[in-house]
Amino acid sequence: MEHVQSPDHLASGLLTEELLLRCRSRASDYDRDNVFFSDDFTELKALGYLSPRPLSQMVADQRILAKYAPATALGVGMHLTWVGVAMTLVGQGDTTLQWVLDEAAAGEVFAFGVSEAGNDRVLTDSVTTVTETPDGYSYSGTKIFTSLSPVWTRLSVLGRMDERIYHGFITRDQDGWSHTPDWNTLGMRATQSYTTHLEGAVVSPERLAKVVPVHHSADPFVLAIFQNFLLLISSVYVGIGDRAVEIAVERVRERKSLARSGASYATDPDIRWQVADMGIRQDGLSAPLHSLADDVDRGVHHANRWGALLSGVKHRSVETARWMVDRALRLSGGRGFQADSEISRLQRDVLAGVYHPSDTEAVHQSVAYWLLGDPSGE
Repeated sequence: MEHVQSPDHLASGLLTEELLLRCRSRASDYDRDNVFFSDDFTELKALGYLSPRPLSQMVADQRILAKYAPATALGVGMHLTWVGVAMTLVGQGDTTLQWVLDEAAAGEVFAFGVSEAGNDRVLTDSVTTVTETPDGYSYSGTKIFTSLSPVWTRLSVLGRMDERIYHGFITRDQDGWSHTPDWNTLGMRATQSYTTHLEGAVVSPERLAKVVPVHHSADPFVLAIFQNFLLLISSVYVGIGDRAVEIAVERVRERKSLARSGASYATDPDIRWQVADMGIRQDGLSAPLHSLADDVDRGVHHANRWGALLSGVKHRSVETARWMVDRALRLSGGRGFQADSEISRLQRDVLAGVYHPSDTEAVHQSVAYWLLGDPSGE
């Protein structure tokens, strides 16, 4: 029986129940051993899961996959983001990244070399330096949280030269980059998001994707990154929330109350109210997540409201998932406190959501800007 709105009818149909159960069965080992989700990745790639398809399908797929293996979903989501960006731009008539779609369809794996320690401007500034060379553009700097580090074959990089941000791609077989296998985190451990060092890594002119002014976020290229990244990230945390509801329902049905003469906890009015509250909150995430993904696919124009809409969905998805997992942990009883329990792992995995852009402060700035305008009054 379904307890929350299912995205299955929106999905691509690539994910089978058998595959998903295998992914779930491996998730605890990946987490315990702090290793990459190699077997999941091999199966998903062979299935065509990394191939281009509409954002609305990828979001629905990711939500389903995250119910079974959140770290796997989060990791492959970085690749799917670049696929989505390319599809969004091509849909607008900009074929600059058509080659991304072609190479993704051929099996290349894309990752993000964007995040930098101390750079809270994310895409609109950088502490990585770019210099022009006879061969292209040389990047020097350090990137953190580079998901898919063990397997990427194409890495997006951004850096600054003068008053412009240069977005480009390097390949795994070229010189000028290295990584440190230093991923040892509280949760989402299977993503193996190493620190990446750029030491004169050269982006060739044909792999230079976009040059935009510093602090400029209105460019369609930058907007496409936000659209695809934030909605695909959100889908992972909505999927975790879906699983939290399932676990809560399973556990309260299993647990028996001595105080109620052995009756199931599912008959307790207070427990029923708590589970119902979970279902109500979870159902409220479906419509905005999937409708915005559909809007991106159809080219719906939300003008300057996009920032508020996208960051708002991400914020609500993460914060609701954190609340849902906490509630499911409480309803699970003492078993949930065991280190090897699924809900215990989800409690750690879900915390990663607070570190993805847009952070809480940026979300509120975006919404305030939309509602109140420029704080300078200009």
